[in-house]
Amino acid sequence: MRHTIENKKQALLYLGTTLLTLLAPSMAAASADGTLSFTDHWAGYLSLILFVLAYALVIGEESLHLRKSKPVIVAAGIIWALIAIVFAQHGDTHTAEEAVKHNLLEFAELFLFLLAAMTYINTMEERGVFDSLRIWLVSRGFSLRTIYWLTGLLAFFISPVADNLTTALLMATVAMAVGGNNSRFVVVACINIVVAANAGGAFSPFGDITTLMVWQKGVIAFHEFFDLFIPSVVNWLVPAIIMSLAVSNAQPEPIEEGEPPLKHGAMVVVGLFVLTIVMAVCAHNFLHLPPVLGMMTGLGFLKFYGYYLKRRGEAIEDRKHLGEQGMQIEGEPEAPTSHEKTDAHYNIFHAMERAEWDTLMFFYGIILCVGGLGTLGYLSLASELMYTDLGATNANILVGLLSSIVDNIPVMFAVLSMYPEMSHGQWMLVTLTAGVGGSLLSIGSAAGVAVMGQARGIYTFFAHLKWTWAIALGYAASIWVHFLINEPLFKIPAGGG
Repeated sequence: MRHTIENKKQALLYLGTTLLTLLAPSMAAASADGTLSFTDHWAGYLSLILFVLAYALVIGEESLHLRKSKPVIVAAGIIWALIAIVFAQHGDTHTAEEAVKHNLLEFAELFLFLLAAMTYINTMEERGVFDSLRIWLVSRGFSLRTIYWLTGLLAFFISPVADNLTTALLMATVAMAVGGNNSRFVVVACINIVVAANAGGAFSPFGDITTLMVWQKGVIAFHEFFDLFIPSVVNWLVPAIIMSLAVSNAQPEPIEEGEPPLKHGAMVVVGLFVLTIVMAVCAHNFLHLPPVLGMMTGLGFLKFYGYYLKRRGEAIEDRKHLGEQGMQIEGEPEAPTSHEKTDAHYNIFHAMERAEWDTLMFFYGIILCVGGLGTLGYLSLASELMYTDLGATNANILVGLLSSIVDNIPVMFAVLSMYPEMSHGQWMLVTLTAGVGGSLLSIGSAAGVAVMGQARGIYTFFAHLKWTWAIALGYAASIWVHFLINEPLFKIPAGGG
């Protein structure tokens, strides 16, 4: 009986100790640098579960018809509430506040940069720049193989300036218009476009969100991105050459589309966009200011030009009214064109309204969620498991593979938050793999998901999967070429290039 009582006491003591370990705030571990780590704390477990559940809803966006920003925004709020509670229980009421402010600053820079870029892209679209390019390609009577290579080549070289999603949608429209009912051609052309757009975006800070984050963080200088040009070309060309064998040289049925004139000021907007990019680069490289400052200044220039377009349109409308009253002014057209009528009501804020707000809010949720997990200590743990146990090369290749399943934005933000010690060549490797890894699956990149929606029922997940082996060859070849031609960079400490 006595032994039974003693055993019960020991069992109760063990149970109590276990509960205290899970629940008591005093049981949080301290990391090597003295900061608290909550990776074995109930708040840490709960935060991790919340993030996984939220991201599961993001992955199921298409089938659930639930915008991807909603679950991550809610998860971010709850995670940071938990962080504030557990730190306060340890008598620390400042760390959580400072950490969330740091993450908000990261988001603000990315948000404003992308808002300016998206406004420019939407304005160029409204001025007819992209439509003119599309109609020019469609109406030239090129063969299927020529269209295949032209759309891939243009996707590769447009995406470094415009975002890869817009580029992929534009080129996919051309492929679908030319291919018509030839679904075999449309599938291969769409895969080629997605791979090319992602590869082109990898060697430019403006080509992908991940490269933009790396550049804004100051890890890689603007000119150093061009060291990834040849690996990016290889990443696209290897699968492109293989898939081209499935494309016939047949002549599609001619498509006659009237070539719409560019709206007034279209080329000026393009010029302003180039100037804005130059200002962003100069702000970062020469003035040592955040590049977003140059982008927002350029957005201000665009707003002024929008004011000019509106006033010009109003003046033409006034002349029209005078002409209707028999007071036509010599040398002026009798009636404005439909474009000029539209310009009378031009409002640059309409271009801003058409920004991808769900995507921008998704970035907020992701950055706050991942930043919260980092504050709890999970990123340090992940960094040790990946970059210490696996090694930098294996870890960076794994990042690219993860990007084909999970969006590359949280993966790259996590790597930047970990900031593992590795050579400059390794930082460029992870920039490359995170940018092009998403091409392995159709759901691995924004470009692939967007084109799947546009070519619904033709370009599908399984249609893309049939060519994943060829894309994987390009992925492996690009990594090999990077090691081959950028070998000296692997001997330079990070930040020393």
